[in-house]
Amino acid sequence: MTTHGLWVNLCEATSPGGPAHRFCPARTWWTVVTLTRRVVPCIDVDVDEAGEPAVYSGVHFEDLAYSGDPADLARRYDAAGADEFVFLDITASATGRGTMLDTVSQVADEVFIPLTVGGGIGARADIRETLRAGADKVSVNTAAMDRPELLTEGAEAFGSQCMVLSIDARRRFDEAGDHYETVDGESCWFESTVKGGREGTGIDAVSWAIEATDRGAGELLVNSIDTDGTKSGYDIPLTRTICDAVPTPVIASSGCGGPEHMLAAFEAGADAALAASIFHSGEYTVPEIKAWLADHDVPVRR
Repeated sequence: MTTHGLWVNLCEATSPGGPAHRFCPARTWWTVVTLTRRVVPCIDVDVDEAGEPAVYSGVHFEDLAYSGDPADLARRYDAAGADEFVFLDITASATGRGTMLDTVSQVADEVFIPLTVGGGIGARADIRETLRAGADKVSVNTAAMDRPELLTEGAEAFGSQCMVLSIDARRRFDEAGDHYETVDGESCWFESTVKGGREGTGIDAVSWAIEATDRGAGELLVNSIDTDGTKSGYDIPLTRTICDAVPTPVIASSGCGGPEHMLAAFEAGADAALAASIFHSGEYTVPEIKAWLADHDVPVRR
C-alpha cells in the first residue's frame, strides 16, 4: 500500500517563531507525517410519498428503497466515530428544486464532524445558504458542468476547501474518450453524467477532474454508476485513473461491500472511502470497519 504523507519541518512545526526563531537548532530535522484515511458514511436523501425527507439506497442510481431518517442516521454515525458525513439531495438537480436546507440544518445539529452537502446547488448564493445552514463543504456536479466558473467563484468566495466536485461516471466502451483503462479485458473510458446519472455529457471524467481541480475544486467525490449499490467493490480503474491525474484529495464512492473494498480504494490512491448501504443496514459499523483497516496497516482515526 502506498503511504501518503507530508514532509514536515520539525523546527517550523514546533517553534513559535518559525525557522528563524532562536529555538531552532542549527541542524533542521524533517519527518514524514502520515495522513490518516477517512471513513465517510453518506445519506442519499429524497422526499417520501408524504413529502417528508427520507434516506434511500439503490443500485446503479435506481430501484431506491427506504433506509431511514436523515437526522437519526447522522446522529448514529457521528457517535460511531465517522470521520466525515455526506448528505446528498439526490433529486434536487434533476427536478430543479433547491436543496432541503431545513433538513440540512437538522442534520448539522446532530454532527460534530465535517459535513458535505450536495444536490440543488447552482449558484454562489446557494453555496452561501448551504454553508449557513451548517455545511462545512458543498458538493456540486450538474451546475458545475453547466457553468464551470461556479467552481472558481465558490473557491474565491469561500475557499477551495469548501468546494467538492462530485463526478457521476459510467463506463463507455467506444472511442470517444480521452483516457482509457482496461476493464474485464476491454478498453473503456469514463463518461461524466449529470442530473443524478440520468443524462450523459460526452465529457471524459478524468479530463473533467483535471479541469475542475484547475478551476478551484478542493476535493473530488468520485461515484461510479456501474458499481453503485452492488457491494462488489469500488470502480478501482476509475478511482486509480483520477487519483493519478490530479493532486486533489479523492473520495472513492459507489459499490462498497466491506472494509476490503475500502483497502483497495486506498491502495488505488483514494484519501477517503464513502459507504452508505453497508452502514444503513447494520451489516458493518464504523468501528468495525476502522478496526479491520487498522489491522491491515491503514492509518485511521480511532
